[in-house]
Amino acid sequence: MLMQLSIEQLNSTPEKITSVAFTGHRETKINEVENLLNTLVSLIERGARVFYCGMAKGFDLFAAECVLSLKETYPDISLIACIPCYGQEKAYSEADKKRYVQILSKTTQNILVSENYFKGCMQKRNRYMADRADVLVARLKKDAGGTAYTVNYFLKKNKEIIYV
Repeated sequence: MLMQLSIEQLNSTPEKITSVAFTGHRETKINEVENLLNTLVSLIERGARVFYCGMAKGFDLFAAECVLSLKETYPDISLIACIPCYGQEKAYSEADKKRYVQILSKTTQNILVSENYFKGCMQKRNRYMADRADVLVARLKKDAGGTAYTVNYFLKKNKEIIYV
């Protein structure tokens, strides 16, 4: 069963949290910057200070940029890059490679989950984030793939998921 909260419900949820992870599709085109920023502000107001990002192209990089943009207003928040393996970005477009490097230069911490690529290293990175985060912010449009895997992992752990 998927739990979807509106911004109003999110703001009225009393449970305090400390950490958030992101998951979303690589091909996602985001038009709703304001929606994600409002969600992040609501989570910060509930106590979130640590944001885990898997650094995949698409939603992950977009979410990381949103967190970094909020650091001016909330200087005590941290962005932790959870890199699945060396060379994650090698197949990215030149523009996304540039974004990736710029984001990494501004993160609080960069964690290399596995040195080398192997089948399942992306899922290992996703589990790493899910095991540490209280809440998952997800952009889910398909029932298969890494995003669905991460959402299902969170659901099994009985953790809160916010869909954007």
